[in-house]
Amino acid sequence: VQLQASGGGLVRPGGSLRLSCAASGSIYSINDMGWYRQAPGKQRELVASITSGGSTNYEDSVKGRFTIFRDNAKNTVYLQANSLKPEDTAVYYCNADRITYLSGSFYYTHEFWGQGAQVTVSS
Repeated sequence: VQLQASGGGLVRPGGSLRLSCAASGSIYSINDMGWYRQAPGKQRELVASITSGGSTNYEDSVKGRFTIFRDNAKNTVYLQANSLKPEDTAVYYCNADRITYLSGSFYYTHEFWGQGAQVTVSS
């Protein structure tokens, strides 16, 4: 099982981008998924999360600007980021807190992280 993130890049203040993160492998189920970010010199923080049922949670500074959503059929989570600010600059990581998957003849449940996507907001 792996999580593959995509969609990062350089955007001007006020601009938008969409991050995607697809889980692949012999997946049986995925629980909560989320996006974290880590700016230089700062700790990794939760940006947004979404349950398998679609309930969402956002960090205060992104409320009203970012939207997290998922396509359970594609095992993919998205982060639509609008009205971007320079302080949103960070490496963004996707996370799945519990993926149940088949390996050989057995099912396992683990947490997985994506590889990170750089988002730079600058004029």
